[in-house]
Amino acid sequence: MPEVPQVGQAKAYWLGSEKKSDLRASGVTILRRGSVLTWLRLFVLIALDALLISLAWGLAQTYGTPLASPWTTEQNPLSLLPILAATVGFIALRGLYHPGQYHRNFSNLLLTLTFSHLLLLLIAFLYLPGTFVSRSVFLLSWLLSITFLLLVRALVKFGVHILREQGTARYPVFLVGRPEDAVRAMQTLEREQSYTVLSIIDPSNITSEELPNLVSTIQASGAWEVFVCSWNAIQNPLYFYWRLRKAGLTLHILPSGLDAPCWKSELQMIGGQPSLSFAPPIITGSDFYIKRFFDFFCSAILLVVSLPIYLLIALCIRLDSPGPVFFRQARIGLHNRRFDVWKFRTMVSGADQMQQALEAQNESKDGVLFKIKADPRVTRVGHFLRCYSLDELPQIFNVLMGEMSLVGPRPLPVRDVERFAPHHFIRHEVLPGITGLWQVSGRSDITDFEEVVRLDMAYIEGWSLSLDLRIMLSTVKVV
Repeated sequence: MPEVPQVGQAKAYWLGSEKKSDLRASGVTILRRGSVLTWLRLFVLIALDALLISLAWGLAQTYGTPLASPWTTEQNPLSLLPILAATVGFIALRGLYHPGQYHRNFSNLLLTLTFSHLLLLLIAFLYLPGTFVSRSVFLLSWLLSITFLLLVRALVKFGVHILREQGTARYPVFLVGRPEDAVRAMQTLEREQSYTVLSIIDPSNITSEELPNLVSTIQASGAWEVFVCSWNAIQNPLYFYWRLRKAGLTLHILPSGLDAPCWKSELQMIGGQPSLSFAPPIITGSDFYIKRFFDFFCSAILLVVSLPIYLLIALCIRLDSPGPVFFRQARIGLHNRRFDVWKFRTMVSGADQMQQALEAQNESKDGVLFKIKADPRVTRVGHFLRCYSLDELPQIFNVLMGEMSLVGPRPLPVRDVERFAPHHFIRHEVLPGITGLWQVSGRSDITDFEEVVRLDMAYIEGWSLSLDLRIMLSTVKVV
């Protein structure tokens, strides 16, 4: 508790503090950094939506059944204004103009446009029966509004994604955190692809007296927003917050040490504190068994359909090099159990015995995986099979026997698993797969096993039947 000055010291105390202002007081009035761009983006989105909705209603009245009504632009040019106000208002109420991923929520936008049209129809039925617009005009305006708005927002999303991949159209931010927290925070921000980190500062050695200098440094860097991933390491954090606030800088606090176990989370306030909640589906326990049935059913069909391809590949392998058609190798699967994975042979006979001599040429960064781009053991037919992943086709038998799934982390040889770190074994808590997120992410030539584990973890955390289906469709495209 601060010492209260005595009566005799009052004057000196007041004189010594007369130049100090309220913590909340700012010397100048400024706009929040980035607010001009934020408002410009909002204005463009609203204007674009209003233009597209007007276009949809105009085309609907042109090609729909005409009806003598004061709600047509021919009878009343201003008749679209209440319709535009209602539709755009509902879009705004649903948060579809907020920055981030909100304005690109297509399913939410579709439902909002449908609801706004139904509400207009209800009002017309109650207050303007027979004098609103014809049914064909109403249906056409609904379909065209959905088509135009979804199409344009998809194009905007694609354009912004291309720009951000090139490093532009990103928010300049400043990161404050301990080195161990900052690494994880950088990975989080990079996945978002919306921010450019200008600099990182460790707050552990910054005293309360040095906080104004830190805020000045952040201002001078040109940052619009500040991410703090080690909030408890800041001395006098309330003072730091108010200094940022007066500087017009947006503050984000990333919880350190938090690895969310699932993507499908909801932020709730409990006792005044933010809490991430992870709710199970209403009917639990059925998803995996549906997945297993789907695996078995699809594998059986694939086996029948691809039988001619099996015979052709077998003939090519026998003509290309001596040795068996199929190759069996011990792999580590569910709960660290060994099983034999089946593949078409792509190497010369005795390739396993030759691997020890090639270990020095291993291009894997950490040595866990064994990867050589120009592996001398691969045959000519084997090279072709590997290019199109046709050597993996016999693993359909592994799926039928329940040892593998169509989608999951790839099972690795015993040699690789023996080099695992303890946290790598989480991969073995689910069925291995023929294809996975690693294979369709454009990173099949990855040399850092930690990146492989990160992708496998992302799959396990966000698993759903729809994700499996998307990965399978992406696999066909990649192959």
